[in-house]
Amino acid sequence: MGKRIPLRSQSWFGGTDRDGFLHRSWMKNSGLPDDAFDGRPIIGICNTFSELTPCNAHFRELAEDIKRGVIEAGGQPFEFPVFSCGETNLRPTAMLFRNLASMDVEEAIRANPIDGVVLMAGCDKTTPSLLMGAASCDLPTALISGGPMLNGRFRGRTLGSGTDVWKFSEDVRGGQMSEEEFFAAESGMHRSPGHCMTMGTASTMASMAESLGVALPGNATWPAVDAHRRRLARMTGRRIVEMVREDMKLSQILTRQAFENAIRVNGAIGGSTNAVIHLLAIAGRVGVELSLDDWDTYGRDVPCLLDLMPSGRFLMEDFCYAGGLPALMKQIEDLLHGDALTVNGKTVSENLAKAECFNHEVIRRRDNPLTPQGGIAVLRGNLAPQGAVLKPSAATEALMQHRGRAVVFETIEDYKARVDDPDLEIDADSIMVLKGAGPKGYPGMAEVGNMPLPSKLLEQGVRDMVRISDARMSGTAFGTVVLHVAPEASVGGPLALVQNGDEIELDVTGRSLHLLVDDAELERRRQIWQAPPPAMNGGYQKLYIDHVQQADTGADLDFLIGCRGAAVPRESH
Repeated sequence: MGKRIPLRSQSWFGGTDRDGFLHRSWMKNSGLPDDAFDGRPIIGICNTFSELTPCNAHFRELAEDIKRGVIEAGGQPFEFPVFSCGETNLRPTAMLFRNLASMDVEEAIRANPIDGVVLMAGCDKTTPSLLMGAASCDLPTALISGGPMLNGRFRGRTLGSGTDVWKFSEDVRGGQMSEEEFFAAESGMHRSPGHCMTMGTASTMASMAESLGVALPGNATWPAVDAHRRRLARMTGRRIVEMVREDMKLSQILTRQAFENAIRVNGAIGGSTNAVIHLLAIAGRVGVELSLDDWDTYGRDVPCLLDLMPSGRFLMEDFCYAGGLPALMKQIEDLLHGDALTVNGKTVSENLAKAECFNHEVIRRRDNPLTPQGGIAVLRGNLAPQGAVLKPSAATEALMQHRGRAVVFETIEDYKARVDDPDLEIDADSIMVLKGAGPKGYPGMAEVGNMPLPSKLLEQGVRDMVRISDARMSGTAFGTVVLHVAPEASVGGPLALVQNGDEIELDVTGRSLHLLVDDAELERRRQIWQAPPPAMNGGYQKLYIDHVQQADTGADLDFLIGCRGAAVPRESH
């Protein structure tokens, strides 16, 4: 027998005094037997179920499988709800509430009598918000994703969630698709429970969780409706009990080496640019030094090996049957820290020992990549002194070095009002610039950076242009889109000073983004610039605007950074 780890929950349930009596007695009103609190690990199941979050709407059933696993391993499970940060319905943008959800998660974990926690994530922001909150507590923690949907189907063709919406929308506006056909595709695109089955942010963050080592192998790709997903939930329930007994805390998994592995995996899968902001924020909570430049250092020369939308052709279901993330990681194993620890108690290399690829069309070999550089390009220059990002695998090669005239939209509302104006002075060589969509400006940094092109250019057959903003874009989107420009326009960053007709030069190979306006003129503009009024003067939005950091450091709230631990004073009645 190994050394017995003192259980945190026993400071609630283990006493023989009045407080112990009260804690146990109240919990017994659900029919729990006397031995429920005899020293077995108490496992919290952090559930982001919500019927308003379609990606996570099947979590009621999945939670039951986790509970079965916990009980089988000798633990006692208790499910608790937290803010469900759903991408599809929340306004003004789910990203505004990621930090709020992380606060809910952190305080719920710390305040309750639990020894370990299973995080149930799925939709885009639920994975980072749960990991951020849990990292600030540092208990034994394992994450399970809800899994991707089945492949979309419509009139004999495969549809990818999000990605084909953007394509269809452009086709309708460009006259290549009827509105009747557009509406008919709705029911075929999302045909089962689960999150986006493209390599959008949800699939990317599920892959990041697995590559970080906080989820069991197979987590990223098994479809939501496959029995393997339920089996994985059950095994996660069993494993979290073992982790408590081993005292394996989250900080032992989320190491610097784990983040470097995740950055490289993100390049190999052609992952979402949103992963940049989320991993920076998670690292900040656990106390790992991670910078925007690390994304270029560790991801720049990683080839994109996954032929999956939006960069390629296939979808997550195909990725799963080709061998899933372990098979892809096996292809780049020499680039990974193989000795990094994962939640199943094994190292990365041990987990990959028997990984096989069953379809080299979906998961390509190193000598036949989808693109030779799949990582996130970090750009700097006088237009983005703190950095900006671009996803090369989703961009047009001919536009990766480009010089053009700026067509400026001061806000997203300005863009929507003018983009289809026949008199808009714009051509295919122009560079579309959007301001006011950063962390403070929107607020919440909405996914509006992949601005749809003007109708008159779509009608001419134009399908991509350089677009620059302080916004984010959906991981399901594509195009030569420069995002996360920092500092943002709303705090007076150089982006705020761009005017119609200014020349801008983009050089992705050289990692530069320059506004070709002399310093004296920029200083003149800076002197007359006025900050826009805040979107809201009260409530959470004010707290957010007052404390949110810029994109290059993860857009977390400044007072949330760091690990505060799980210690909490014992309640006295």
